[in-house]
Amino acid sequence: MIANILGIRVSFLPSDSVTNQRYANNMEKGYSDKAYRWNRENYSSRRRFIDIWSFVLTLMFKLWRYNKAWSYPGGITEAKQAARRKAQAIWIRNTLLDLGPTFIKVGQLFSTRADIFPVEYVDELAKLQDKVPAFSYEQVEAIIERELGKKIPELFQSFDPVPLAAASLGQVHKAVLYTGEAVVVKVQRPGLKKLFEIDLQILKGIARYFQNHPKWGRGRDWIGIYEECCRILWEEIDYLNEGRNADSFRRNFRGYEWVKVPRVHWRYTSSRVLSLEYVPGIKISQYEALEAAGLDRKVIARQGAQAYLIQLLNNGFFHADPHPGNIAVGPNGDLIFYDFGMMGRIKSNIREGLMETLFGIAQKDGDRVVQSLIDLGAIAPTDDMGPVRRSVQYMLDNFMDKPFENQSVAAISDDLYEIAYNQPFRFPATFTFVMRAFSTLEGVGKGLDPEFNFMEVAKPYAMQLMTDMNGSEGNSFLNELSRQAVQVSTTAFGLPRRLEDTLEKLERGDMRMRVRSLETERLLRRQSNIQIGISYALLVSGFTLSGTILLVNHYVLLAVLAGLIAAAIAVLLIRLLLRLERYERMY
Repeated sequence: MIANILGIRVSFLPSDSVTNQRYANNMEKGYSDKAYRWNRENYSSRRRFIDIWSFVLTLMFKLWRYNKAWSYPGGITEAKQAARRKAQAIWIRNTLLDLGPTFIKVGQLFSTRADIFPVEYVDELAKLQDKVPAFSYEQVEAIIERELGKKIPELFQSFDPVPLAAASLGQVHKAVLYTGEAVVVKVQRPGLKKLFEIDLQILKGIARYFQNHPKWGRGRDWIGIYEECCRILWEEIDYLNEGRNADSFRRNFRGYEWVKVPRVHWRYTSSRVLSLEYVPGIKISQYEALEAAGLDRKVIARQGAQAYLIQLLNNGFFHADPHPGNIAVGPNGDLIFYDFGMMGRIKSNIREGLMETLFGIAQKDGDRVVQSLIDLGAIAPTDDMGPVRRSVQYMLDNFMDKPFENQSVAAISDDLYEIAYNQPFRFPATFTFVMRAFSTLEGVGKGLDPEFNFMEVAKPYAMQLMTDMNGSEGNSFLNELSRQAVQVSTTAFGLPRRLEDTLEKLERGDMRMRVRSLETERLLRRQSNIQIGISYALLVSGFTLSGTILLVNHYVLLAVLAGLIAAAIAVLLIRLLLRLERYERMY
């Protein structure tokens, strides 16, 4: 249970040290020595460089091989490609576990980027759970004394030297204050900041390489992704920030008696040590235990969904990682939230943009939805938005045929991810956190109550949101008309200024016009291919003539070599001629 309190997803350590050692041995079993080479206070920058770049180069080779027909026994098929994607995703997840804390967290963050990675990769990265050996009690003592300025016996009435749980960022110990209050103390792993500095410096070089790559760098802001990862990683290992998040979260739910949040003991907290109130509970996914405790599983399912909707719609401050290990149920049926290292925020101006998207969805207006998503930053505008608009319209036509309450969050998010991959969609991390949270809560809800429907619970909140934004349900149509009238008038008033700006740009020569002629492009491509064909023909003639002269002069081996080169170039020439003929038939 304590593991759940701080979001450390591992099993409990038994109370005696002998069993604890056996536990540690079992944890290490199945892992190579490489797996925990990072588990030390002094790290080798050179060794890390080799390990990390070995992973990157191997991954690049696997991606290059993916579309090569010769690499599939019996030929390439869609099923074989899907199986290879799944195998590669599992390999990536396991390798990231071996590489340690930085890459475990980076993998978890990348699991929010469905616009960059295939859905198989996203699903596997979302499963990343760091199970690692605990560090020694002597190190715990040294860290607490250095951070809090006193020895453990001066701070705590009792302190269990055996950790209750261990993860890549830290481990948890149970303790009792001199006031008699039971607490859990989360202690950061030694040398973690130094490891982050080494790894992030290497990752910066990798991000630059991908940014300049002719294929993988096109349309991707790898430097921006790297900077976002750095910001989130440094925030997550700052326990003072996590404590502030916990306090804010608790204040937001102070009016709801059925939600409990552990209180932070600030006297015993620093940037590397976090002391929280001990709040026991039953893990929300332990369905049989909940039923044995006499708790109503249907009520718990609805309350879990309601609590998250309140976070999003009322507070704009939400738990970004609400997996079952971070939510428990108290003896009275109240929900207990743990682990506030990763939180999300929805800015106030985003709400209006989301309403614009909702109106577009309700009207099945693909153009309006696309424009609203561009304004929200979820889509990067390109020269040709036709494919994106058609994808959105297809989704609207297929999903809006069903009533709202019959929709499935998981199905919607899967289709969104499928559309987003390799398209100009750029779902912000906040959006993906929300969709994943909804999918997780829907899965937990169905486990608690087979008849549970997340959309049915969300419908009143969505209606209330639309009502709040539009005055009242009865006048929603008139409000929408007035809103559009205001928008048109604003555009009209701004039109002279925009025309003046355009003329100024033309005068300065700052405006460029790009015209695309498909017919001209086709003729240029055909002419280029003809020139290449002429070059091939000259090379074939030259090598054939050379081979003949060599053969006459009894240089048989050189003649054969010249003949083989001529034959290879002739094959290329034939393929080029066939391609030209195919172009002629197409046009």
